[in-house]
Amino acid sequence: MYVILVYDVNQKRVGKMLKLCRRYLHWIQNSVFEGEITLVKLKELKQKASRIMDMEEDSMIIFKSREQRW
Repeated sequence: MYVILVYDVNQKRVGKMLKLCRRYLHWIQNSVFEGEITLVKLKELKQKASRIMDMEEDSMIIFKSREQRW
């Protein structure tokens, strides 16, 4: 599946989130990533991101599509 991932995290966690997301997707700009990813890898990414993020103040949005073209 094709996804676009956008996150907004505290400055202290930006570096960790950047490294994590770059392992799975292509970095577009600042906190925006896109690319093809399997469902298993997406779940793995979400689990690892939840360990980095503070759910009280950080956020992550994932847009999913079957095709790369919207």
